[in-house]
Amino acid sequence: MPLRILALEPYYGGSHRAFLDGYREASRHRIELLTMPARKWKWRMRGAAITLSRDVQDRRGEFDLVFCSDYLDLATLRALSAEAVAGAPLVVYFHENQITYPLPPEERRDWQFAFTNLSACLAADLVLFNSRYHRDSFLAGARRLLEQMPDFVPGWVPERIRDRSEVLPVGVELESIDRQRGAAAPREGPLTILWNHRWEYDKGAERFFEVMMELDAQGRDFRLVVLGQSFRTAPPVFERALEALRPRVALWGYLESRAEYCRALLESDVVVSTALEEFFGISVVEAAYAGCAPLLPDGLSYPELLPAEYHHACLYGEKAELKEKLIRWIERPGEARALDLRGHMRRFGWPGVAPRLDDLLEGLCAGGGGND
Repeated sequence: MPLRILALEPYYGGSHRAFLDGYREASRHRIELLTMPARKWKWRMRGAAITLSRDVQDRRGEFDLVFCSDYLDLATLRALSAEAVAGAPLVVYFHENQITYPLPPEERRDWQFAFTNLSACLAADLVLFNSRYHRDSFLAGARRLLEQMPDFVPGWVPERIRDRSEVLPVGVELESIDRQRGAAAPREGPLTILWNHRWEYDKGAERFFEVMMELDAQGRDFRLVVLGQSFRTAPPVFERALEALRPRVALWGYLESRAEYCRALLESDVVVSTALEEFFGISVVEAAYAGCAPLLPDGLSYPELLPAEYHHACLYGEKAELKEKLIRWIERPGEARALDLRGHMRRFGWPGVAPRLDDLLEGLCAGGGGND
């Protein structure tokens, strides 16, 4: 019999929404979503558990397992819905976390959100991280945080979380890329360099555009495609870069159409990341599956995305190495176009990820329920 999964998402947008929608479509289980719009994330972390607790209580006896993201204060929800969730395992999936997520220079970290993440892990029967890097950096950050406590330090917490944690990659919707393969223009002419990340401080756009402007000043021949969602406080470097690099630009800005986005990936040659932090890397998986050769920081979650034999070609250390590898491919675009990672990226598609998650949740329920 399929499980009845109650999925709670206080921030139903972006990658959080894509994850739940993709899993619900691919899973063999029955999934009911209880969601809130994706805005004011700090208030969601503070108050969503209170709001959603009544909905959970109203569904008492109608679900076998509760699944939520790291934006939910799961400990509070468990306390407020104790009778409704009794015997039902609680699972939290970490897309990001508030212990190690980098902050803008002008913002100070509110450690209460970090403790909300910690207490959610302790309230859960299973904690899922989207990469090994994410799990390990979270646990190391938790140790550093707890060491700041003046006394009564619960040093056992990180090991307890590790004992109940698993690593499960994000499922990525890849079929829409396949559907556009016949409609995409052939890759020819100058190298097309793609940047397809959120326009936010943690994606390190300043370094990327510094390199692009240096290559432009040297007279290197390339085309530039800059995609990704922008917000009210997009880094000012985007405006400066567009003005400086306009003759090189083939596409610029967010594409509402999924089909247009996929065609843009299929028509690009190299995808670059200069992220300051990356817990998984959906945009890189999409681009690499479309055929782009990746150039990624040698760290964060990126080494996990690529087979070891591609690390030398596709990972870089300092800015100078990024520039050097781009110059090589600008001079030899055929070499970049011949780099085929499609088969390796397929493992992140939902047909591969959903059964793994289904099995984990089934095993948890078969193990005698939750709330131990």
